[in-house]
Amino acid sequence: MMGVKPRFLAIIVMTLWASCYPLIALALDDAPHLTFAALRALLGGATLMLIALATGANWPKRTAEWGWIALAGVGMTGIGYFGMFHGAEFVAPGLATVISNTQPLIAGLLAAALLGERAGLLGWAGLVIGFAGIVVIAAPNVIADPNGTSLVGFGYVVLATTGVAIGNIAIRQLGFRVAPVMAMGLQLIIGAVLLAILAMALEDPTEVNWSARFVVSLAGLALPGTALAFWLWQITLAHLTVSRAVVFSFIVPVIGLTVGWALFDETITGQTVVGAVLSIAGVYLASRNGRKVKIPR
Repeated sequence: MMGVKPRFLAIIVMTLWASCYPLIALALDDAPHLTFAALRALLGGATLMLIALATGANWPKRTAEWGWIALAGVGMTGIGYFGMFHGAEFVAPGLATVISNTQPLIAGLLAAALLGERAGLLGWAGLVIGFAGIVVIAAPNVIADPNGTSLVGFGYVVLATTGVAIGNIAIRQLGFRVAPVMAMGLQLIIGAVLLAILAMALEDPTEVNWSARFVVSLAGLALPGTALAFWLWQITLAHLTVSRAVVFSFIVPVIGLTVGWALFDETITGQTVVGAVLSIAGVYLASRNGRKVKIPR
């Protein structure tokens, strides 16, 4: 992996995460939402842990390392999945897309305040332009369903977005102090435990239809969509500043639109194209900005 450019790794991760949306939609009716999320995180985490143990990866040795892993698990996996799954019930998809894509902006601010990272004028311009592209893409859906959002749903999505931003800060701090398969395996299991507790409190985890469709969806989500994606994401964040890495999340809706057009005959409008161009331009500007970063060790 060391021969692969970090920005290319970021694109791979975002492609893997973009592929999760159709997989979730495929089997969303086969299991309660939080149970589904907990199973995804648990299977992904267990897979990484098996690889870590088989390859002799060292366990975290310092309290700080355990702390960053726990924060990533609670923030990115636990709170992130909880807020998104519940927010989807109360927030119109267009607005949810806009709110969730404030995550790079929040992560950039947190990185500046907590890690001393400086995105610079070009970097912040890229973040703002990329976000503007998302707003342009999502605007028709927001306008079409102006009353499709409740205050509770808005809170869920903001909670998820903040959790993911904090998780990115934690993963960045880990760097290569702990092997990515070990660190990401542990954080996924921590997040899965939190999600399982919430599932038992808020729904019936036994109401799972173990159909072939659900098994295929779960395997796709947990293995390439979670285990592989998080492993590559820690490597990416070890080489890029947070603001330069998270800006790549702006291409997730673009990838989703492309897949929808190619495979599901979804319509691409001129406004969609303008939004996609803005998002890609923002990613280009922000990802090229700044000096080479020192890898946390």
